[in-house]
Amino acid sequence: MKRWLLAAAIGLCATPGLTKDTGLIFISLERGNEIVVLNPDMTEHKRIETSRRPRDMHFNAARDKLYVACGDDDVIDVIDLATLEVVDSIPTGPSPEVFAFSPDEAQIYVSNEEDSTMEIIDVASKTVSARVPTGAEPEGVINSIDGKTVFVTSEVADMVHVVDIATARVTKNIIVGTRPRRFVVTPDGAELWVSDELSSEVHVIDLATLEIAEVMTFLPPGFRAEDVTPVGMAITNDGSKVIISLGRANHVAFVDVKSREVLAYALVGSRAWDVALSRDEATAYVANGLSDDITVIDMATMTPLQSLPVGRTPHSIRVDD
Repeated sequence: MKRWLLAAAIGLCATPGLTKDTGLIFISLERGNEIVVLNPDMTEHKRIETSRRPRDMHFNAARDKLYVACGDDDVIDVIDLATLEVVDSIPTGPSPEVFAFSPDEAQIYVSNEEDSTMEIIDVASKTVSARVPTGAEPEGVINSIDGKTVFVTSEVADMVHVVDIATARVTKNIIVGTRPRRFVVTPDGAELWVSDELSSEVHVIDLATLEIAEVMTFLPPGFRAEDVTPVGMAITNDGSKVIISLGRANHVAFVDVKSREVLAYALVGSRAWDVALSRDEATAYVANGLSDDITVIDMATMTPLQSLPVGRTPHSIRVDD
């Protein structure tokens, strides 16, 4: 894999008047306190200074803003995509990590790692409308397809909490593997996939019954089971394939959703953490938290193309295309 020195790349200045569909790639740097922005050709476009410890990120539906959870300053920063500057901040509880918007974007559901709650925040007023108690160290947050239910992982309790949004109450706790982290929901709304970092598993939950339908394990060649620590996941639009970052195993796994078979493993950087797909799904991008780089993967061949240094502890990747 070729490594490109981004500091020497061209195109370092932001262009005024950017709109959606720019193809820009945004990477939050947890220890760099900034978002690095890459052009589609992987040259560096800009670095955006944020509040401390930026982690999870999401675009709004209009794709004119990017929201960033900043864990050490207890805020969600709002970045204007036309200027690539932070223009606002939404206060949260202690140590926000992962969040999701309600379908109408009127509310944000955010996991607060330090006080074991999922907050429901009104976006317009920046006020908390409800706090839902969870197990210790909540992280993953995701909506059901119909938007009526939110799922939250608790790393310490080894649970997935099922939250009814109408009542802001936990209606069920589902025991999964050790230290559950992140989610994907299949596009048909039938399954919820949960990565379990310390048990080296992914649990598949049947959303019709809220029961465990499958437990998958992974073992790239040359690694021990305890080295496999799944965290980030991405699913293709047709729901046929899930890409799973395997943490300390320094690989991602490509999994056939229907058969549950591992199609391939791809070698990436150290502590593969998050994964994102381009809109055309020709390319996957992997954030490698300990090697301070990202890896670009060709989806057709499921092989790495190049790795690029980006800065200290990349956490999440989002693509504006």
